[in-house]
Amino acid sequence: MASLKSFASVDRFIAEIASPATLRSAYVLLGDEVFLYDRCRKAVLATLAPEDTRDFCLHDLDLAETSIFEVLDRAQTPSLMAPFQVLFVRNLKTLYGRGSKKEEFAAIDAYFRSPNPQALILFVADHLRIPTDLRKMDYQDKERFEKIRETLGDWCGTVELARVDENDAIKWVTASAESRSVRFDADAARELVDALGADMMLIASEFEKLLLYVSAPSLSNPNNELVISTGDGAPAVAVEKPASLTAPSVQPLTKNRVTLGDVETMVLAAKQRSLYELTDAISAKDRPRALLLLHGLLNASDGGEDAAIGHLYMLARTFRQMLIISEKNVRDPRAIWQVLWQGFRMPPFAAEDLIKQARRYKSRRELTRAIRLVARADLELRSSPANKLLVLERLILDLSTEPKANAYDPSQQFAMELS
Repeated sequence: MASLKSFASVDRFIAEIASPATLRSAYVLLGDEVFLYDRCRKAVLATLAPEDTRDFCLHDLDLAETSIFEVLDRAQTPSLMAPFQVLFVRNLKTLYGRGSKKEEFAAIDAYFRSPNPQALILFVADHLRIPTDLRKMDYQDKERFEKIRETLGDWCGTVELARVDENDAIKWVTASAESRSVRFDADAARELVDALGADMMLIASEFEKLLLYVSAPSLSNPNNELVISTGDGAPAVAVEKPASLTAPSVQPLTKNRVTLGDVETMVLAAKQRSLYELTDAISAKDRPRALLLLHGLLNASDGGEDAAIGHLYMLARTFRQMLIISEKNVRDPRAIWQVLWQGFRMPPFAAEDLIKQARRYKSRRELTRAIRLVARADLELRSSPANKLLVLERLILDLSTEPKANAYDPSQQFAMELS
């Protein structure tokens, strides 16, 4: 697979750890992109911590529970059972909390002046969020980023786990499919990436499902049996088919190609489309249809009522999107990509509908009321109510009802005095 810009930092890291000549004593994995972190971890384990010695050489440590002094002591102490030590150290942010931490950084400097050549320390700084374009990094994250580089940059290599660019995600999908002898249509790849907001962990998960969907052979009757019913109420009997009824050769029903229709069937599924149909009914104040769609959404979910909190999360997210659309006065679906950031966008098929729904709300206050109602229902669900369905139904009814005028609203009181 050709190297992609979004994967360049990780690819460089993987190449460095593959050779003792370029391997450094420590690295800082900067960013919360889980997909790229997972690639780094797998490469480290495959290269430096083989399975037969992994129990003796791999250490997962947390600075919230283990002091940096103990981490460095473990790195300095050779193992009798494994030739090399790998230490993943999470919660790096605790080193940059309150206090000067002079002793801690002095110990770090002392260790790296004479590090153990048979140990690798990987500091995980997943409290940072690094966007695709570093120039758009949040000011607070930028300060943290620079502080880590100033204090650890002299001793540690840095690996930036930034958000993956949408175009790179599309190229990754098509190239990964090609490497497994499956053709992934360009429009299908774009739809997959757009639908999942360029979230690489979700994309990778749905990618695997799609490849299974288009390449799995038909296993409807693998034993070549003929099922015969006796007609007297007794169970049906399966016997081997006679040779005359057996097809000379059965080809697997595979197509090894992922189309746009496959993505819409497997990924965008009823769950996502029904959600926007539900918010459409809510914004139109159509209570009967909203309740029917709620029940359809729950019936289509694998977890039923137990998936309620996930549905509430999506509802809150959708109302937040509508709030931004309303505040920015978006009228054209193409303008959505300018006001909603990567990872917070809706699928392309829902853009026009969501603009229409947002315009039904007359003020910011109505949308913030909806978000507050969802938050209240979320709190109620997390408090283990007797009946989750009743909580959801009440929420949908409240959302689908015109808000009552507040009798204590100063503007209303002023109007009453004038009359």
